[in-house]
Amino acid sequence: MAENIFFKSKGPFKLNVLFPNNKENLIIKDVKTLDQAKKTDITFFDSLNYKDLAIKTNAGCCITKISLQHFLPKSCQIICVKSVLFELAKLTAKFYPNADIDYPDLTLKKPSKSKFPGVKFGNNVLVGNGVKIGKSSFIGSNTIIEKNVNIGKNCIIGSDVMIKNSIIRNNVVIQDGSKIGLKGFGFIPIENKNFRFPHIGKVILEDNVELGSSCTIDRGSIDDTTIGKNTFIDNQVHMAHNVKIGKNCMIAGQVGFAGSTTIGNNVSIGGQAGISGHLKIGNNVKIGGGSGVVNDISDNLVVMGYPAVPLREFLKKGKKVD
Repeated sequence: MAENIFFKSKGPFKLNVLFPNNKENLIIKDVKTLDQAKKTDITFFDSLNYKDLAIKTNAGCCITKISLQHFLPKSCQIICVKSVLFELAKLTAKFYPNADIDYPDLTLKKPSKSKFPGVKFGNNVLVGNGVKIGKSSFIGSNTIIEKNVNIGKNCIIGSDVMIKNSIIRNNVVIQDGSKIGLKGFGFIPIENKNFRFPHIGKVILEDNVELGSSCTIDRGSIDDTTIGKNTFIDNQVHMAHNVKIGKNCMIAGQVGFAGSTTIGNNVSIGGQAGISGHLKIGNNVKIGGGSGVVNDISDNLVVMGYPAVPLREFLKKGKKVD
């Protein structure tokens, strides 16, 4: 993830300031994922699903469980805690105190034609400071584009759309009523309370993506939420934080993606399917409408049902028994 243009870090901090019981005075500049962290960053490791990334991480420090610490490199300062996600949430809030909820953008104002040459605006459009919009783009009425959002060339943004914390590439279509880049649904239950998990990531829509009406694409928590080139998404689709959709995918209406799931290239998903979190769906996969996916799916499979199983197995189960 490149430099964060949407949330300003309060770091760096010394490690013994972040964790008073730790005597190391290592300088920590930022919070990053296992694969993106450098020697001056702190990361987290909470599940065996990310074992391969943990082994290779370049992070200077990692929050983890006692049972997982042996996977981390010797060069990494290890901090073992009872609840990795709770400690991560507190740590992220210290670096980024304004990322816990979506505060209103007080810089919004009517766009001037001189600042956005070649861009057509409908009625009542509001644009924040630092917004960039490429030529030959069209922004529909009552749409809000918050500070520092980047929109490429030849984009069509419908009416009543909200875009924040997002990078929109070229030739992207977003239909009416969609909401892009809002905070994800992240809470850590601690002692009968819910602690908000800050969301410091963004949304990236690559070239030639099309979103239907009333889609909701949440920004990432630590990582980004991304949709690959030439992917078409139907109406009322929800993508939770950190979801990554590959290239050339076709996703029908009312599909829901839970957080941190990765979808490969050339994947087709039927309407009202549900995809659980932290899964890996391979390339060229087809998922039938109404299916519930609760496990990883290998390349080239066709699945159906709840839980989703290979199509042949699903059809066999569906046969009537005399």
